[in-house]
Amino acid sequence: MLLLCANAPAIDDYKPGPLSQENAAAPKGKVIAMPAITDSKIFPGTTRDWWIYVPAQYTPEKPANLMVFQDGHDYVKTTGNWRVPIVFDNLIASGDMPVTIAVFINPGHNGSYKPENAWRVSNRGKEYNSLGNAYTRFLLEEVLPQVQKDYKLTEDPEGWAIGGASSGAICAFTVAWERPDKFRKVFSTIGSYVDLAGGNAYPYLIRVHERKPIRIYLQDGENDLDNPYGNWPLANKMMFAALTYMKYDVKFELGDGQHNSKHGGSIFPEAMKWLWRK
Repeated sequence: MLLLCANAPAIDDYKPGPLSQENAAAPKGKVIAMPAITDSKIFPGTTRDWWIYVPAQYTPEKPANLMVFQDGHDYVKTTGNWRVPIVFDNLIASGDMPVTIAVFINPGHNGSYKPENAWRVSNRGKEYNSLGNAYTRFLLEEVLPQVQKDYKLTEDPEGWAIGGASSGAICAFTVAWERPDKFRKVFSTIGSYVDLAGGNAYPYLIRVHERKPIRIYLQDGENDLDNPYGNWPLANKMMFAALTYMKYDVKFELGDGQHNSKHGGSIFPEAMKWLWRK
């Protein structure tokens, strides 16, 4: 019994794998800090930071694919759990994903004061948890045109992906749900498909609407949140059941993690391979 306990994996004991480590043989893309967005018409009075990753293999002659990450400050780092620039460098170099420009964008904050902790910005809940097309319009009308001034993006919606964690995950799904003619791929971890602002309706909505051409990778942990707004593992299981029932192209990884990015980060490279497969 003691031996079995000693060999049992610890709960939530996930670590970034080899594809999340720098590889000297992989050409390095560049990360560009963009001027803060302060003039949004859709979310007036907000300011936000954002960044762009451009792979070394990008050329204007061949339009790149696109992936947008909510809570961009967490994904743009080359430390921590996500390390998107490193993972993209490695997967693009190996041919496991196409040449893809990444946009990392933070939620907005109202007023001139900006909290030191980027998770504490004031407009995150409104932008991310709300259903409807406001955030989708923000991306398509106010953010991505700025990217397209300098970089050529494919017009094929199969080449546009979006991802996020927690409220950023339901936001990503909402964008694709609202505009599958633009975004066809979703990466969702510890998704908040609960009643923070009506997102618990999605499993029902998926079942009663005609299937949309969306591919979605879901992740959650059995020890995720359980509070008055809902049970996160149950909500993600209901999403998976609804998507499976409607014959979506969906994959669900359920671990034993809590409400963090440890598990999501550890499987991120493999998730990208699956999401971008032909």
